[in-house]
Amino acid sequence: MGDSQVLNQLNHPILEQSFAIIEREIGTHNFTPHEYALVRRVIHATADFEYTQLLQFSPRAIESGIVALRDRVPIITDVTMVKQGILTLVSKTFNNPVITAVEQASVADIGKTRTETGLLRCWQKYPEAIYVIGNAPTALLALCSQLVNSSTYPPLIIGVPVGFVAVVESKQALAKIDVPQIRVEGRKGGSPVAAAILNALLILAWQENK
Repeated sequence: MGDSQVLNQLNHPILEQSFAIIEREIGTHNFTPHEYALVRRVIHATADFEYTQLLQFSPRAIESGIVALRDRVPIITDVTMVKQGILTLVSKTFNNPVITAVEQASVADIGKTRTETGLLRCWQKYPEAIYVIGNAPTALLALCSQLVNSSTYPPLIIGVPVGFVAVVESKQALAKIDVPQIRVEGRKGGSPVAAAILNALLILAWQENK
């Protein structure tokens, strides 16, 4: 697919109208242009303006993610819903391999969830991958436990699991690790948020690849 075709599909008129409404409602803000592109797409996916307060970006996390996407590193998602949310745009841009953690484990290891088990297997194979966690806090905690004593770090972790059990704790664990990261504070997040962040990064990477 040619560059103009890709950009035309990325800028659907209804999407542009929605972005204009979001921009009017957000008003003045302190986000960088790159941060704002991600915040805007998350709000578009959720209709929740609280994400202007909840999204957190570590220094150069976005830039690190853009470089990794353009280098076509693998993208590891925790669950299938996140994978399905990014596959279309991945295929239209850099065609990175997309691997889902839960699909890597037909059964869970003792004391672990399937997603956690699969995530640890992915870490052993793809420590250089981008990790996108939108649903499973156990997977994020497992990844953080591996990073504590590791000399290898992913170029980006998107840590936005949603829910009540171990969700806040998993995000707090990620916040303590010096790794490029984008996370949502508190209980909110989810697969649509994770996919929106990754898709926004893909668009930025594609536009800057000209």
